[in-house]
Amino acid sequence: MITAHLRKLRRRTHISADEEQAIRSAVTETRNVPAGRLLIRCGETLNHSMLLIEGWMAGVKDLQGGSRQGTELQLPGDFADLQGFTLKSLDRDVVALTNAKVGLVPHDRLREVTDRLPRLGWIYWSMTNIDAAITRELVISLAQRSAISRMAHLFCEISYRLEVVGGASKNGCDFPLTQRELSECLGLTVVHVNRTLQELRRRGLVELENRQLTIRDRAGLEALAEFDPSYLYLDQHRL
Repeated sequence: MITAHLRKLRRRTHISADEEQAIRSAVTETRNVPAGRLLIRCGETLNHSMLLIEGWMAGVKDLQGGSRQGTELQLPGDFADLQGFTLKSLDRDVVALTNAKVGLVPHDRLREVTDRLPRLGWIYWSMTNIDAAITRELVISLAQRSAISRMAHLFCEISYRLEVVGGASKNGCDFPLTQRELSECLGLTVVHVNRTLQELRRRGLVELENRQLTIRDRAGLEALAEFDPSYLYLDQHRL
């Protein structure tokens, strides 16, 4: 049930049998949620955290003018709201982008587990730091990268993150986002997203068809994005 989450943790550190059992026992309930469902509302009090088992979700901020900005993408194996364990609320909404399955981890259970196995607390603190690094990289994209480099960078990141949990190959992955959702992640208009996708295809770098991302030239895509995966901390066995 939480295979993707364990793969994500083990890419970065060792997880003992006792720690694995504690993580599994912390999930007290699973729920299936439909695409488009608002799962967490900005500012609401939280008493559990959600572990994404299947599907894609996103943190979003809706503005008064009707526009929406994505603040992060959650993929299988990610906690959607681990910050809520300490903050008790979030500063953004969380929505399901696809049909999804989530595991609920009550905060009192999470506290018991991390008190009993303090190394797990350290590991999850590290995971929230990595989440923050991913958000910082998005800020750089929105502020400084061109539209085509911004999109290339997102494709590279998603490919790396999915590959860690067994959801992608070197040549591509499922990519269920609509052009509207992609525009909300990248801070572009839908028209600009469409033109940028066409340009990436014309250059022989990627194709996005039928919700499938195919990477034709990974080296070229990473060069265009100036992509450096070090902010994902994929090989840091320091914990």
